[in-house]
Amino acid sequence: MIRRFHINFFLRAKLSSNKRLKKLDMKKLSIVLFLLLVGCVGIPDNVKPVDNFKIERYLGKWYEIARLDHSFERGLTHVTADYSLRDDGGVRVLNRGYSAKADSWKEAEGKAYFVKRSDEGYLKVSFFGPFYGSYIVFGLDHENYQYSLVCGPNKSYLWILARSPILKEDIKYTLIEKAASSGFDTSKLIFVDQDKPPKNANSAYPKSNAAD
Repeated sequence: MIRRFHINFFLRAKLSSNKRLKKLDMKKLSIVLFLLLVGCVGIPDNVKPVDNFKIERYLGKWYEIARLDHSFERGLTHVTADYSLRDDGGVRVLNRGYSAKADSWKEAEGKAYFVKRSDEGYLKVSFFGPFYGSYIVFGLDHENYQYSLVCGPNKSYLWILARSPILKEDIKYTLIEKAASSGFDTSKLIFVDQDKPPKNANSAYPKSNAAD
């Protein structure tokens, strides 16, 4: 009888301990996921989003002039980004680029929302369900909205965008200098080919959609 009591007590204690460990593991996992999500919408050191940002003037088509390399745009040329308003108050993002290797256009559709104020160039963008990354405008032609300097949550992500496929060299140099002074490795910038977009490429490109 005493032996059976000790065995039952031991089993109950072990089950209780396992439950506590599971709860602790779930709590740790939640904290890790929270930190990851917060980190993905953070702002890199020495980067300040522009103020007096007007999203209605930022909408429309932008050409990618230069970028730091990353996997989801690797090998793409003639890259553009198109922004339009969503019914829920967010921004529809449509990125498009040409892959010479596949001889086809590739497209990704996402959604973006302001992180804080609607007059600050600090948004979060998602192309994959609930996962967001920072979209920070920290350089902008406030007068005419003809060029912008954009980064992500860390200094591995950097883009120079313009309203036309060609950006004046002096403006390009100024934006590169600003990025370099903010700590980005501008020596690794890829200057995107925007000359003579392919006409005969396969138009049935695959699509990534996070618009819903």
